[in-house]
Amino acid sequence: MKIADNYLSGLKKAYYDNGNEETWNHFEQIKHGASKTDIKKLQEAFPAIPQGLVDLLEYVDGTYWRTYVDEEIAFFFLGSDLNEYPYYLLSSKEMVDNQHIAHTYYADYIDRKYDHVEIDNKITDKSTDLKWLHFSDCMNNGGTSQLFVDFSPSGKGKKGQIVRFVHDPDEFRVIADSFDAYLQLLINTGCNFIDEESI
Repeated sequence: MKIADNYLSGLKKAYYDNGNEETWNHFEQIKHGASKTDIKKLQEAFPAIPQGLVDLLEYVDGTYWRTYVDEEIAFFFLGSDLNEYPYYLLSSKEMVDNQHIAHTYYADYIDRKYDHVEIDNKITDKSTDLKWLHFSDCMNNGGTSQLFVDFSPSGKGKKGQIVRFVHDPDEFRVIADSFDAYLQLLINTGCNFIDEESI
């Protein structure tokens, strides 16, 4: 079974276990996956995109103020190492549109111009090399935390590692060596970002 399938099973269970069967079932009824055209555009922008992320997008093309069947949804779909803190999945189009967002907003951080900002040594210190796929924003519209697939690690990191940015205090941390390892991290927590308070 694919890691994405295992993850989706665990996510559904978390919704059900917290009394949100109707929320999950409605989501499943209206959502649709990304088109082959949009997936191709994403793969052209990021040739090394993890298959696990593609699999999730083929299941649902974003959950971040995304319109399905004339209904706009904001559906918690992912988490991070910040326990019990939910995130949205961006759409394939948003991922393409945001392909330069890391450099635009974080180049000075990556170049280590701010001593007070904690940055994992697995992350490059050359903003000109930066190639990050922005795939997720946190529950408060991304203002506090974002998730990226990092295709430009430092010599101590691994291509495809998952970087989590959090604001105030600002920090960039590698939370998994790969997208599959990231999904496994969430599976291992029982998708604990889904609870009665977060829905």
